[in-house]
Amino acid sequence: MAETGQHEQQYEQYEGGSPEAERLVFDRLARELMEVQVKNRRAGGGGISRAFHAKAPVGVENARLRFHDDLPAALRVGFAQPGAEYPATVRLSNASGIRQGDGSPDLRGAAVRVQVSEDESHDLLATSYPVSHARNAREFVAFAKAMAGARSPVQKAFGLFVKLPLAVGLGTANRMRRNVQAATRHTVDSLANETFWSRGAVLWGEAGPVRYMFRPIPGTPAAPAQDRKDPEFLHHEMARRLAKADVSYDLCVQRFVDERRTPVEDASVEWRDGVAPAVPIARLTLPAQDLDSAESRAVARRIEDLTFNPWYTTDDFRPLGNINRARKAGYQAGSAHRLGLRFVTEEPLQNRLIGAPVGAAFTLLNRYVPWHKLPLQLSLLNLVFLRKVLRRLNLIDTELREAPPKAQPVPEPIPERLRSERSYDGTYNDLSAPKMGAVGAAFGRNLKPQYRPDLFDTPNPVTVSRQLLYRESFVPATSLNVLAAAWIQFQVHDWVNHRRYKPGERNVEVPLPPGSGQWHNTPGGPPENMMRFAENEGIELPGGRPPILFGNTASHWWDGSEVYGEDEQAARFLREPDGGAKLRLEDGFLPGGQNGLPLTGFNDNWWMGLSAMHSLFAREHNAVCDALRGEYPSMSEERVYHTARLVVSALIAKIHTVEWTPAILATEAIDIGLHTNWQGPPQNWINKLGLWLLDAHSLTGIPKTLPDHHAAPYSLTEDFVTVYRMHPLIPDDFELREHHFGQRTETVGFLDIQGASAEAQIRKTGLANTLYSFGIAHPGAITLHNYPRSLQHFERDGEIIDLSVVDLVRTRRRGVPRYNDFRQGLHKQRIKSFEELTENAETVARLKEVYSSVDEIDTVVGLFAENPPTGFGFSDTAFRIFILMASRRLQSDRFLTVDYRPEIYTPLGIDWVEKSGMNSVVLRHCPELAALLPRGASAFAPWRTVRPSTDGGPG
Repeated sequence: MAETGQHEQQYEQYEGGSPEAERLVFDRLARELMEVQVKNRRAGGGGISRAFHAKAPVGVENARLRFHDDLPAALRVGFAQPGAEYPATVRLSNASGIRQGDGSPDLRGAAVRVQVSEDESHDLLATSYPVSHARNAREFVAFAKAMAGARSPVQKAFGLFVKLPLAVGLGTANRMRRNVQAATRHTVDSLANETFWSRGAVLWGEAGPVRYMFRPIPGTPAAPAQDRKDPEFLHHEMARRLAKADVSYDLCVQRFVDERRTPVEDASVEWRDGVAPAVPIARLTLPAQDLDSAESRAVARRIEDLTFNPWYTTDDFRPLGNINRARKAGYQAGSAHRLGLRFVTEEPLQNRLIGAPVGAAFTLLNRYVPWHKLPLQLSLLNLVFLRKVLRRLNLIDTELREAPPKAQPVPEPIPERLRSERSYDGTYNDLSAPKMGAVGAAFGRNLKPQYRPDLFDTPNPVTVSRQLLYRESFVPATSLNVLAAAWIQFQVHDWVNHRRYKPGERNVEVPLPPGSGQWHNTPGGPPENMMRFAENEGIELPGGRPPILFGNTASHWWDGSEVYGEDEQAARFLREPDGGAKLRLEDGFLPGGQNGLPLTGFNDNWWMGLSAMHSLFAREHNAVCDALRGEYPSMSEERVYHTARLVVSALIAKIHTVEWTPAILATEAIDIGLHTNWQGPPQNWINKLGLWLLDAHSLTGIPKTLPDHHAAPYSLTEDFVTVYRMHPLIPDDFELREHHFGQRTETVGFLDIQGASAEAQIRKTGLANTLYSFGIAHPGAITLHNYPRSLQHFERDGEIIDLSVVDLVRTRRRGVPRYNDFRQGLHKQRIKSFEELTENAETVARLKEVYSSVDEIDTVVGLFAENPPTGFGFSDTAFRIFILMASRRLQSDRFLTVDYRPEIYTPLGIDWVEKSGMNSVVLRHCPELAALLPRGASAFAPWRTVRPSTDGGPG
């Protein structure tokens, strides 16, 4: 392996100066190749084909590759050994990405998979011309784009003489055109008589770079002139030939001499035989057979579903050079697109043309009038534009990516069951990138992180908490009820969770400010002059990069994992015994577990509101199971379980999208926008015309679109975690009432219904009375001076913590920019004074006392301090993260887009999601609450209060 590294350094030069910079270029080029596939499909008809080599006249899987007994010693590497023989699969193709007749002027290609063992194979790809028309991947893709969809001579001429020069320049275009014309001028009568060159170099172990070719063995009969009007003549000719005898090719290699005469990076330069002689080293044989038998036709169909890639090999034979390095990402993207595992959404022409000037106009307008003060139709279009900007500029991929590309085995087939059911850990949601968004995947970023260890304790987070966050008196959010507070915690537990070290393993220490007393960090522990709590476990980064990358211990997908668990063991444990489809319940409540906490998917930070949500949706799962069994009696218990999980997860996503969010952001524009996310715009020609002009994909609800990750692979982000710190929603005390007569049963503090105490209390109170009690009570407003006192001193995992301090410290240490930078990064004007942040004079005075400048303000503090738009439950700056990520959680998920369909969910399942909401979930399990739910509003709005009668009975 050390020697391989030396070869890489000696022969390869990375575009942009580093493998990481080059990878970003290749990722973009791969997306562009997918767009080429779409244009070729329109021209050729049918489904998505390979971007190149779409049609294969010949495909066999019983070929053999045998190395010569006199294989030169220098070339004896890995599987290349004297006399070694291996089975091979061969696909011979026309080079065009459009399926057309064999008589069309074109190059030809050979793809050979040599199967060495169950774990090792090598894909050898070659084309019927010794050099590439392109020096590098950029030129290669530019040519593909210029010729995409071109069938007629006029279209091809326009691509070659107009589009290509505009893309690469006249001189480069002329050189590329000459190569292509020389290559396609050659008349092909038989694929058996063609020579196929690798064009790019590959490493051959210690022998260094080589190019290889497959050429007809001496004595191969020439073919008579063919009927070129027969669109399948190459297949027919090979079928006649193989009906009589084997067809063989010599595998030859040319060895590297020097960078000038045998360049590695420039694929447009021929390695001439006089400089680098072609040495025969093996023979590829296609045995005599009937290519038109049913068995052979089935083989050809199987081969069409294969994905060939030169990187499906071993390190000793890794491809070299810019074009070859690009092929890994390009071929993987194209293959996934062709097989329906990955998708591309083209931006309509009118959106591209109109988007730029309209966007500039909104940018100028928003300097003077914020979007929420515009007339309704304008504000809706402004939000469309804002989301497009955020998608383009504020999705940052943080995962550690492979750079440079590495050799790999052929990927394992996708488990068939995971095409129609969610995995336990979030893998295979994106079938082309199985680990995307799974448990352990890193949190992404919406803003470039700022890692400032020198400012971790500036200003002291304890001072910030006590001066600006501490709840001095309860400030209610009168448009909501406490169920809205419980709901968002219920959701956050599904979305995000940073792994922590065990207490005492690795701690964060926060010194207490002078004169602030002391702190007990453990129950019964000694008083100390600092707060101490467990540090987050990070992901180690190479190259001395800051330790600000963290894995999510939850799945990033909206998959109900807070109910179902994050792995198979937990999920099966939560089900009824003997593989039943239902979740275990005891008298309608969650079964008890250790330490008094219930058995459910996620029970951290447990309290009675969470218990109500978990119990309600565990019951909902079981109700869906009963309905599926009744409608589809032959459905297995395993299928019932997974289908019910799909239904409940989608219903949760719908409730959050069209009920919870419009409740907390109570404006007409947001209500319309979020309903548009799920079901498309209102039947209003003005709305539809505006969307058609600016974002035509919004003309349907997201469930009717294709998955689209936009600028980065899907993940939830650290910035998203920050804006969802909504702890002020939690009151410090609660009145519990029974719903029949409105009588108060007891008043409890948050700590009385938190942790292990929650389950005893909800069983005592009952689910219906719990929902009623929370339904008539207001949560706290998300603002300064309103952080729950209960959460500023409570026990968790053997530690006593002030959660407000923990929130501040975590945000700083994770590199989330401070408020003013956060605001600017989301395309808002920076504030220049404390007075610009809030109209409250006392708050301004405290901010000035705590912070030396507006640029020091903590992100959470700034978000809480902002004067929100009318009707908003949180700030406009936080809303910008929301508008980006709210639609992203739907748009990226195939189970909420392309696979949100009756074939996957069952017709009953789709109907269940579409006809249900939070009100219907409540009524399904607590029908006695029907008269108390709000009319014409969601269950997150204040419920009707039953006035207690004077005698405590019916009045």
